[in-house]
Amino acid sequence: MDLDCWYRREYVPWQLADDNYTADHKRSRLALTIRGDMTTTVKLSTIRQVAITVSSVDSGVAFYHGILGLEMLFRAGPNLAFLDAGSVRIMLTTPQGAGAIGANSILYFSVQDIVAVHRALVAEGAVSERAPTLAAQMPDHDLWTGFLRDMDGNLIGLMEEKRR
Repeated sequence: MDLDCWYRREYVPWQLADDNYTADHKRSRLALTIRGDMTTTVKLSTIRQVAITVSSVDSGVAFYHGILGLEMLFRAGPNLAFLDAGSVRIMLTTPQGAGAIGANSILYFSVQDIVAVHRALVAEGAVSERAPTLAAQMPDHDLWTGFLRDMDGNLIGLMEEKRR
């Protein structure tokens, strides 16, 4: 074996399983690059699920499904619910171990007409943290962001890329 050579093997889960995987799964790949020195480089490319810690899964479903309009996928017992947010699945769960309510990363939802969407969600019961404002001027578009809070204080971002 020539240890100075580069070896590349693509592990593509959809090639090993049945045809039930979606196009998103097929585009999501874990590439392992093995060098002659036997180091491994892992490249992750797609976020598929985000967990949000809530005080009550029922209240979380009422907010994320009832107010934000995310599609309910399924419940797994009293402390887990899964919702569809496009290509990312949202998992609502109660605190596990030392988990803290309302101390999550910010989820940013891409929207059209951010001002109208923000206004409508606040009218439905979401708490406004910051009204939509121009966040950055990019070469070909303006980036607008606005923020809401859910029933446990988790920050939720809205973003719109307004083409010029």
